[in-house]
Amino acid sequence: MTYNFDERLPRRGTYSEKWDLGRELFGDPDVLPLWVADMDFRCAPAIVEAVTERAKLGIYGYTSRPNEYLEAITGWLERRHGWNVEASWLTDTPGVVPALGVAVQVLTEPGDRVILQSPVYNPFYDVIRNNGREVAENPLILEDGRYRMDYGHLESLMQGGAKLMLLCSPHNPGGRVWNREELERLGELCLKYGVKVVSDEIHGDLVFPGHRHLPLASLSEALAGITITCAAPSKTFNIPGLATAYTIIPNVAIRKQFAERIKALAIGSLNYFGPSATIAAYTQSEDWLDAVLDYIRANRDFAVAYLLEHLPAAAPVLSEGTYLLWVDCRALGLSKSELKQLMYKEAKIAFTEGSIYGQNGEGFLRINLACPRSLLQEALERFCAAAAARTT
Repeated sequence: MTYNFDERLPRRGTYSEKWDLGRELFGDPDVLPLWVADMDFRCAPAIVEAVTERAKLGIYGYTSRPNEYLEAITGWLERRHGWNVEASWLTDTPGVVPALGVAVQVLTEPGDRVILQSPVYNPFYDVIRNNGREVAENPLILEDGRYRMDYGHLESLMQGGAKLMLLCSPHNPGGRVWNREELERLGELCLKYGVKVVSDEIHGDLVFPGHRHLPLASLSEALAGITITCAAPSKTFNIPGLATAYTIIPNVAIRKQFAERIKALAIGSLNYFGPSATIAAYTQSEDWLDAVLDYIRANRDFAVAYLLEHLPAAAPVLSEGTYLLWVDCRALGLSKSELKQLMYKEAKIAFTEGSIYGQNGEGFLRINLACPRSLLQEALERFCAAAAARTT
C-alpha cells in the first residue's frame, strides 16, 4: 500500500495542542508549529478503521484488558526487537510520563539522587523534582556531531550514592540510538553499584537503517531484574491522544510495587479506544511504519542539507532515530530569549528552544520532522530568512 505523507491535513480548530495554542504559548496564533512530538500524518488505515468501528458502538464504557491486546504487544516486541516478553510482565499506564513518575516513587525515597543524561526530555526533571528527589545530572558529551556517554562521571554519581537512573533510549532530543557496547557498559555500572534503571523506550520503533534499538532489559537476565521499561505505540503510530502506554517489569517484586502504586493512584484504567488501536497498530500497520520511517529519514536529510546551504552556522546533530532533529545554533550567538524572539516573532515558527532539556541544551533547537515536506521546507525557509536578516 502507498501512503500520502505529503498531504497537509488541517489541524487548527481540532483542539490540537500543537496547532491551537499558538497565541497562548508563542504570542501568535499563526506561528507554524514544529515542536510537540506528534505527527502531522494521518494514522495507519487499520488504526483509523479500528477506532471508527469502536466509536460506532455508541457506549464508551469501562474497558477490559483483552488477551489480544497483550498478545499484540508481546508479538510486536518479539518480532520487531527480538525480545521475548511474558504478558505477566506488562502493566498499563495512561502514558510514559506518568509511568516515570510512579517508577521514581516506587524505586526511591524523598531526597534520593536520580541520574539523568542531559540534554534530555524535560519531564525527566519534573518527575524527579516534583516527587522530592534530587537531580543528578550526567551530561552527555557532544563530539564530532554525535553524543556519547561520560562513563567516568556517571560512575562517580553512582559512587556518590545515586539510587536510580532514568535512561532515554533512543535519546530525545539528541537522536542517539545507543548500541550494545554502550548499553552493556552502562548496565555493568548499574549492577556494580546497585542502581536501578527506568528506561524510556517510547521512540524505540523509530530507528533508521544502520541502527538497531536494543531494549536494555533484553540484554541479560541481570539487567532485566533491575529495569522498568516504559513503552507505548503512541509515538510510533501517532496515537498519543488515546493515552495508551505500558511498562515491562520482569522483576516480580518491583512489578508488584509498581502495580500497587498504580492502583493507589487510580490511574490504571484503559482508554476505551486504546486496546483496539494498539491491536491494529501492532498487528496490521507495520508497512505504514516502514513507509513513514522512510519519509522521516528523507525529511531529516532534506533539513540537514537545507540548513547547510542556507544557514551553515546552524549545525544539526545527525539523528539515528526518533523524528526529532537537534540543531546546534550556538554559533548564531543568540541568547535563549533572542532565539525565542527569532522563532516566534520574526520567523513565526515554533521549534522547541533547547534549554528546557537542561543547561547544556541552551543554544540548541529541536525540530519535529514528522510533517509534510512542504511544511518542513516552509518552516526552514522562514527560520533561515529571519536569521539571515539579523546579520545584514
